[in-house]
Amino acid sequence: MDAPETPQIYLITPPAFDLHVFPDLLARVMDRVEIGCLRLTLSTRDADEISRAADSLRETAHARDIALVLTDHIQIAQRLGLDGVHLSDAARSVRAARKELEPDSIVGSYCGTSRHDGMSAGEAGADYISFGPVTAGGLGDGSIVEDELFGWWSEMIELPVVAEGALTPARAAELAPFVDFFGIGDEIWSAEDPADALAELAAVFK
Repeated sequence: MDAPETPQIYLITPPAFDLHVFPDLLARVMDRVEIGCLRLTLSTRDADEISRAADSLRETAHARDIALVLTDHIQIAQRLGLDGVHLSDAARSVRAARKELEPDSIVGSYCGTSRHDGMSAGEAGADYISFGPVTAGGLGDGSIVEDELFGWWSEMIELPVVAEGALTPARAAELAPFVDFFGIGDEIWSAEDPADALAELAAVFK
């Protein structure tokens, strides 16, 4: 993914959803707010279920010229011809993904709060680095990404950076000058109208 001039929305799916309902909801969200990339992240390990979801969401995303990446499942992404993968193990799988996937495929790497892991993933061939969570209350061990990391990254590293995990409007406003994408998922899907919720959050940094 190329670094945009202003932060873009990197939309993350819920960990589970009804395939009879969610694609229409996703379409409404995408038609309401400009999306830079869509990430399919499911809690299930069932390959058939993941494949069916990917097929369905790819149609919705590609109809709007939005790339779809799949979390961790390199072989499924390759078999289905998806736009790439998002790896959750920092730099460990980046080289393998680069070898398996087409040269123009997107390979992203979630590196938690670690600058070292981010740099290692970039050196291994990642197209973007994701850091998070950005506020307390996010998943993991309770640690959060300090503003200094995003500031340093934006000044020193050309590789696009994603901020994600328990994003709030206040944090979005603070981080907007330093990040290329905001990873947004749980923040909107539990709202009565996810499209409205995303539009309100995006208004902070657009």
